[in-house]
Amino acid sequence: QVQLVESGGGLVQAGGSLRLSCTASGRPFSTYVMGWFRQAPGKEREFVAGISWSGTNTYHADSVKGRFTISRDNAKNTVYLEMNSLKPEDTAVYYCAADAFLGTPQAMRRSNPAYWGQGTQVTVSS
Repeated sequence: QVQLVESGGGLVQAGGSLRLSCTASGRPFSTYVMGWFRQAPGKEREFVAGISWSGTNTYHADSVKGRFTISRDNAKNTVYLEMNSLKPEDTAVYYCAADAFLGTPQAMRRSNPAYWGQGTQVTVSS
């Protein structure tokens, strides 16, 4: 079992920045592909970004490419999502996800990861 706890959400003005963190406990963190998804009210869950176990391979959705950056620190069992140039359409609940059996972060995009955090709200005002 893996437990994931997100933090760092909040209210920010358009053009601002936030950094989300997700800390894992349980099984060895460094063996998992990690990622971020989001879900806005009335919309389907959307893949945001994924990162390989080593951190050398990352994959970002087109909607956030160039603005968001995923990273991880295996020594701290933590994955991050740095969000810059935020837009009102980025408003959503952001979820951290983990899976030990995905080969690449690209594979996470269309998967249903095994482990999920409880979510953290990000609200971007115009």
